[in-house]
Amino acid sequence: MGGKGRSHLVATGDDHKVTPAELFFDLVFVYAITQVTALMAADPSPVRVVGAMAVLALMWWCWCAFSWLGNVVRADSVALFGVLVTVMAVVFVVSLAVPEVLADAPGGLPAPLVFVLSYGVVRVLHLTSYRLASPGDTVLHRVLLRTALLSVLPPFVLLLVGCAYDGKARLLFWLGAVVVDYGAIFVTGSSGWRVNAPGHFSERYGLIVIIALGESIVAMGVGMQGFPLTVAVMGACGAGLLLAAALWALYFRRFGTGVEHRLAGLEGDERTRFARDAYTFLHLPLVAGVVLCALGMKKVLTQVADTGQYGLAEPLHGTVAWSLTGGVGVFLLGSAAIVLRAGGPRPAALLVGGVCCLFAGPLVAHVPALLALSLLAVGVLALVLAHGRRAAVAPSPAEELPHAA
Repeated sequence: MGGKGRSHLVATGDDHKVTPAELFFDLVFVYAITQVTALMAADPSPVRVVGAMAVLALMWWCWCAFSWLGNVVRADSVALFGVLVTVMAVVFVVSLAVPEVLADAPGGLPAPLVFVLSYGVVRVLHLTSYRLASPGDTVLHRVLLRTALLSVLPPFVLLLVGCAYDGKARLLFWLGAVVVDYGAIFVTGSSGWRVNAPGHFSERYGLIVIIALGESIVAMGVGMQGFPLTVAVMGACGAGLLLAAALWALYFRRFGTGVEHRLAGLEGDERTRFARDAYTFLHLPLVAGVVLCALGMKKVLTQVADTGQYGLAEPLHGTVAWSLTGGVGVFLLGSAAIVLRAGGPRPAALLVGGVCCLFAGPLVAHVPALLALSLLAVGVLALVLAHGRRAAVAPSPAEELPHAA
C-alpha cells in the first residue's frame, strides 16, 4: 500500500495489534459517551432517553467505521493518522453539540445542524480513506459506492430534514435515519470488506466496552460532585464499582475470548458477516446498556449524597428507576445475542436475567436507591459466578465457541 516506511498507508497483517494511535483516537469517544449520559441526565424522560440512544447509535457508527479501517490499514501510518486526528476534531465538535441536539439553546450556532453536518463529514472521510487505501480493489470500490448511495446519503438527508423540526418530529426523522443506515448495510453486502486481523478487531471492541464501563464510574463521581463525602456515598460508589466489575467479568471472562476465536476460525465473506453481526451490531447494546445504567448510577449517587433533599430511604423514580436495571438488562440480552450468533449453547441465564432486569423498573421505584444499586450489583455478580470457570474450549479455534449457561 505504499512505501517502506510509515509515511504512506500501510497494510495490516494477521498478527496486527492495536496501536497507540487508535487508543489516542478513542479518547474523543470517551467524551462523546459522557455527553450522551449528560443528555439524558438533563431531562430523564422516555423521549429524551430514546433520543440519546439515537445519537449514540449515530456516533457508534462513526467509531465502528474507523475500527474497520484500522484493521486493514495501520493507524500509525502518517497518512491515516492525519485522517484520524481530523476525524477526532470533527467528532469533538459533534460531542460538544450533543447536549443541545434535541432542544437547541438560544444563541450560538444551531447545535442540531452542526451535529448533522459534522456527522456527514466523518462518514465521507471514512469512505474516502477506504477508497485511497485500496486503489486496485474494484470489488470494494463498488461496495463503497453502494454504501455512499444507500447507507450514507439517505440517512444524511433524513437527519438534515429533522433539523427543521423540534421535539418528537425531529426524533422520528433521526430514528428513521438510524434504521435506514443500519438496514442498508445488509443491502450493500459483505463482499469487499475485510477483517485482516481478528485479534486486533476483537481487541478494539473490547476496548470500547471498557470505555463505556469507565463512563459509568465517571458518572458516579459527577453525580456526587459538590456534596460532602459520607459513608453512604462510599458505599454507593463501592456498589457501583462492583456492578461495573461484574459486567466486565461477564464480557472478558465468560464469552469475549470465545467470540474472538470464532471470528479467527472463519474466512472471507463469512468472517466479514460474523464481524458485522457479532461486533458492529451486537456490541452496540452492550455500550448502550452501560450508558443507560450509568444514568441510574449517577442519580443514585446524587440522591445518596444530597442529604438535604433526599433521605437514604428515597427510591429512584420514573425513567431513571428503569434505566438502572434496564441498562443492565440491555447489556445481558446483547451478550446473549452475541453468544447465540457465535453458535454457542443457549445462554439461558443471560436471557432470563436480561428480561428480569429489563422489566424491574417498577420494583426499583419502591426500593431505596442505595439498596437497589447494591442488590443489582450482587445479582449480576452472582449471575457471572454461576457460570464457573471460563469454558468453551474446543479442539480447534474454528470450533471454540462462547459459553453462557
